[in-house]
Amino acid sequence: MKSLLLIFAKNPDLGKVKTRLAKSIGEQKALKIYQILLKHTLEIASSVNAEKKVLFSHRLEKHPIIEKHKFEQAIQIGKDLGERMSNAVKIGFEKGYQKIVIIGADLFDLQTTDIEKAFENLESYETCIGPTEDGGYYLLGLSFWEKSLFENKDWGTDQVLVQTLKDLSSKSVLLLDEKNDIDTVDDLKKSPKLEALLNNL
Repeated sequence: MKSLLLIFAKNPDLGKVKTRLAKSIGEQKALKIYQILLKHTLEIASSVNAEKKVLFSHRLEKHPIIEKHKFEQAIQIGKDLGERMSNAVKIGFEKGYQKIVIIGADLFDLQTTDIEKAFENLESYETCIGPTEDGGYYLLGLSFWEKSLFENKDWGTDQVLVQTLKDLSSKSVLLLDEKNDIDTVDDLKKSPKLEALLNNL
């Protein structure tokens, strides 16, 4: 079965990434955190047995990992996160992929095995979701496209997972391990390895 990994990322621009975190640690440190997270995400994605496509928010990026592993790149299309994900997933299925997994670039705890587990379980389940501690999700694995999954969601709030699961009530769903995404200084404190990397820069 053809598999596609979609990596949603923001362009690493000062003042445009990790804005909630920046309020506590400053824009320069917030940018460095995001650069570390993006590099980590691309590194763990590189060994996943699937096609990889990185979707940036505004422009294509020259990044050594993307170039080394020949990831496909594109610009996100849509007015909000839901519409942008919906369009990317729809295009993927139209191109003949049968299993699609979406991840962001906000988790230092995410590993290659987490992504591979999602793809493997899409053989038995219609969808896989990796929940975050703050009520969202860090991974969405699908064997189908359904527009409603990406509509009427309070993106960036603690209601996203609940709202998404409600739309999946008629589908078979596997919940993966809960993880911590890095949005605030409290999230950063829960990831001492990431905090140490920042301090060593």
